[in-house]
Amino acid sequence: MCLFFAFAKAQQENPEDTIIDITKTENVISQEPYDPLRPAKAAFYGAAFPGLGQIYNKDYWKVPLVYGALGTTVYGAIFNAQESERFRTAFKLRLAGRLDEFSEVDPDTGIITNIFSDDALIDAQDQLRRRRDLFILLSAAAYVLQIIEANVDAHLSQYDVDDKLTLAPDMYFDDFGTQINYGAKLTYRF
Repeated sequence: MCLFFAFAKAQQENPEDTIIDITKTENVISQEPYDPLRPAKAAFYGAAFPGLGQIYNKDYWKVPLVYGALGTTVYGAIFNAQESERFRTAFKLRLAGRLDEFSEVDPDTGIITNIFSDDALIDAQDQLRRRRDLFILLSAAAYVLQIIEANVDAHLSQYDVDDKLTLAPDMYFDDFGTQINYGAKLTYRF
């Protein structure tokens, strides 16, 4: 024999029980709605104009870092290209039998002394060309990295961070001695 019991509860007649007390409610933090296109916009702005993705993310302090990295690498590429061209021109003048900037003429005797040999001019030209190519690659990498940084920062800025899970440095006294132990404490609150 099985017995089934059912309980029912009727609506309450007292409206005072249903009124919410404003002083007892918790403050709700206003949060911007999640924008799934925000990372794509930041990456697009960073690709269109370097540093604009960081400005879109309101990370203004990163803009000088972006321009510092791009400016340094572009300057290195331009400087090494000019120096390579300088050694190339000197080598071409020397092959034509003319004086170049790396040759000195003794005014009394008229003897020409070369500061660099022909092989040294070729080696310097090749080395400076390799440096120029390296700086071009570094400037392209800095450009791409600022785009990726803007995208990742825009994505992580919308990530919900609360205080339920924390990792913090911790120090405590040893139970048996007088030493202070240092470490990290991982806390999860329910």
